[in-house]
Amino acid sequence: MPLKFLGQDTGVLPRIDRYELIAELASGGMASVYLARLVGMGGFERFFAIKRLHPHLGHEEAFVSMFLDEARIVAGIRHQHVVPVLEVGASDHGYYLVMEYIEGENLGTFLTQAIETKSPIPPNVVVRILLDVLAGLHAAHEHVDADGHPIGLVHRDVSPQNILIDTNGVARIADFGVAHATSRLSSTRSGQLKGKVAYMAPEQARGEGVSPRSDVFAAAIVLWESLTSRRLFLANNEAVTLNRLLFEPIPELEEVAPSIPRGIARVLARALQRAP
Repeated sequence: MPLKFLGQDTGVLPRIDRYELIAELASGGMASVYLARLVGMGGFERFFAIKRLHPHLGHEEAFVSMFLDEARIVAGIRHQHVVPVLEVGASDHGYYLVMEYIEGENLGTFLTQAIETKSPIPPNVVVRILLDVLAGLHAAHEHVDADGHPIGLVHRDVSPQNILIDTNGVARIADFGVAHATSRLSSTRSGQLKGKVAYMAPEQARGEGVSPRSDVFAAAIVLWESLTSRRLFLANNEAVTLNRLLFEPIPELEEVAPSIPRGIARVLARALQRAP
């Protein structure tokens, strides 16, 4: 996605507190993410990613609580395969999180290119990426509070778009904005689906309780698609996607990509079992 550079009309970069906003990296229903720069003495310059809650949601207590929850929970996870939250703040422009800027691309971009060009991502590269992601997820799942009690963290939105790959090939899991934790300040409204249906575990799609196994199922979908350059459940509309996820037979990897080692196929067959 081409960058949307800011300040081109005026020649002046907008700011959030001491950070200059250079370009918009992404935007969703709840927040936008910007490439930001911090300038200091002696030519010091460092880039960050700033996630800003949309201003019109700044007066909605539920959205503010969810946004602050992400900062509070993720700030405590210190792992090389989790994108860290470095700061949380509030300004005239609303609430924002400061995160490490990962120079690179998300797996979703590579996967879309692979599907469109029919040029699969090399399997050894795919496996390396997913091992990084699983290590980051494990760190999140094992995260404890200040008293050493597990917080029961589940990401709930493991998808190609939330896997960032830097220029050195290191992958990190990002965006815990819809994560579930027993210690959340905010609560999820009953019946609401959180995450992307095409990358949900069946129990999550049914609105039932989630666990670390739910993230493993989602990671398995990402692995299956990345190895085959095909979509597993995604259809033209959400109803068909949901039906595929919950009821239709899941194609075995060996049938779709027979060149993939059988050991990987066995791992996927287990990880994609619908029963947790």
